[in-house]
Amino acid sequence: MRTSPNRLIATVFGAVYLLVGLLGFAVTGGVSFFATQGGLLLGIFAVNPLHNTAHLLIGAALLIAGVSTVSAAKAVNTTVGAVYLLLGIVGFFIASTALNILALNTADHFLHLASAIVLLGAGLAADKTAARTVTA
Repeated sequence: MRTSPNRLIATVFGAVYLLVGLLGFAVTGGVSFFATQGGLLLGIFAVNPLHNTAHLLIGAALLIAGVSTVSAAKAVNTTVGAVYLLLGIVGFFIASTALNILALNTADHFLHLASAIVLLGAGLAADKTAARTVTA
């Protein structure tokens, strides 16, 4: 297997999101699973148990793709990036409503958007095959 930007980014983001998911449970004691207000991770990012579980699942998917093939890493980076882009945008509109079952706050929205940019950028732009034909 060759090293690629997509595999590297998927592996790093996967490990980070797994760690964040685990650490999130340390600050969500007493918070209900679907709470619209959560504990603060690193004093900034709001999380609840559902949010932590989502981080664990996304981290696992990214990590598995990162140690798999380049095409798997591209696909997972693009998919997770698209989901985070949507979540980052929608989050601004649902943060103060009962629909905020992930206990999102403004810091979360910007982090999700930043993750989306990196993941989508890698998934859509990196590791393109250079299959060019030479014409005489």
